[in-house]
Amino acid sequence: MIRTLVASLAIALLAVVAVSAATPARPNIVYILADDMGIGDVSALDPARGRIKTPHLDRLASQGMVFTDAHSGSSVCTPTRYGLLTGRYAWRTTLQKGVLDGSDDPPLIAAGRLTVPALLKQHGYATAAIGKWHLGFGSELPPGAKPVDPKRGRTFEAGLPVGSRIIDGPVTRGFDYFWGCSNARTMSGLIENERVIETLPPVAMLPRLGERAVAYLAERARTPAPFFLYVPLTSPHTPILPTPEWQGKSGLGAYGDFVLQTDAVVGEILAALERHGLAGNTLVIFTADNGCSPAADTPGLERQGHFASAGFRGYKADIWEGGHRVPFIARWPGRIAAGSRSDQLICHTDLLATCAELIGVPLPADAGEDSVSILPALLGRAREPLREAVVHHSINGLFSLRQGPWKLALCPASGGWSKPGDAEARRAGSPAVQLYRLDSDPGETNNLQAAQPEVVARLTALLERYVADGRSTPGPRQRNDAAIDLLKTASR
Repeated sequence: MIRTLVASLAIALLAVVAVSAATPARPNIVYILADDMGIGDVSALDPARGRIKTPHLDRLASQGMVFTDAHSGSSVCTPTRYGLLTGRYAWRTTLQKGVLDGSDDPPLIAAGRLTVPALLKQHGYATAAIGKWHLGFGSELPPGAKPVDPKRGRTFEAGLPVGSRIIDGPVTRGFDYFWGCSNARTMSGLIENERVIETLPPVAMLPRLGERAVAYLAERARTPAPFFLYVPLTSPHTPILPTPEWQGKSGLGAYGDFVLQTDAVVGEILAALERHGLAGNTLVIFTADNGCSPAADTPGLERQGHFASAGFRGYKADIWEGGHRVPFIARWPGRIAAGSRSDQLICHTDLLATCAELIGVPLPADAGEDSVSILPALLGRAREPLREAVVHHSINGLFSLRQGPWKLALCPASGGWSKPGDAEARRAGSPAVQLYRLDSDPGETNNLQAAQPEVVARLTALLERYVADGRSTPGPRQRNDAAIDLLKTASR
């Protein structure tokens, strides 16, 4: 009897050990988001056409997994950040095109909506955002202060005066701590939690963000609780302002220098993780909010042999791949195979569901409507496509849907800043929609919409269902916050 009981207990203990071995320990999470950085700006991702050498990002890629088919939720800033933190496409909100202005915008994330930091905070994580917010908040000026002239935003020196109070900012949307700025137009106003604490020259913002992220990691190393550190950098977005020690280092002008400085800031964060013994149980993700901006002088860079969008068409703001296909590198020592690659189709909205699976909790029915866990891909266990499809959105609010090799764009041209624009293409008699097969035509040069009408109809119906259901993942139907005009007919 005793021998049988002992044997049963031993079997049960072995089962527990086996389950524990199969279930990842809850890691720290460091999510670094570059601003306006093309997939070809990381030298390891396109060595043949990339002339900017990024040694720290290249090392990160060699130590982890590179995703070759990763996408931002939009080809511009604000909507991507919304989707990243909420797991929901931003076109489901009232922001139907463009970005928030940055001057006392109402917060785009509704007060009751579950966010990545809020979910992790509920389960014992410390949460911090150090960088650019650009998701809206209110403000209250200190007594006697005058509002800043918004025209100064064009010089990137506008910002709330010191002492201003931030209302409905990051610390009300799941973060324990915030240190950074609102956006590029107001980046001189340095915010800590709910106060503007300093006025900075714009050139100082990037190095200061790196210093604060490194200091935060030193603080977290002294406590046992896991943490989520979100680092949305201000670079290499305009203003393209490399500090003096980086000027001229790339040989490709100010943009190349700024990319080098961005890589160096990432290197400082990675070195801090190593220095404080945190690297072994930290999932690090590096990516960008959208593709490289034409403000980087992309034609000039290409004349010098550097292709920021790699072999893809278009840039920031566009519906074409260069607008939203972004670098995406993940490292988690002992869990993610070093030097590995994944061709899974993924989107920034997938972070919420990934974190939920990582900590072993279900998402509520009204959260993460467009989020799919990529944990199976990270751990090398995904054998089938994780996503049914991904929806893309341009600066002008124009839609595209990607499923498998097929990409349907509901506009006749770029949907953004690249030429031809959509109005120009319509005048020239271009078809109203575009259909590409990306496995054989990654440059989106051969529009197959006339030859493949059944594919156009199928993908259009799928996109219409995603809109009508208020979600693109399984679950009960949800409400969008606004009426969705898929063809933007009202604005033509």
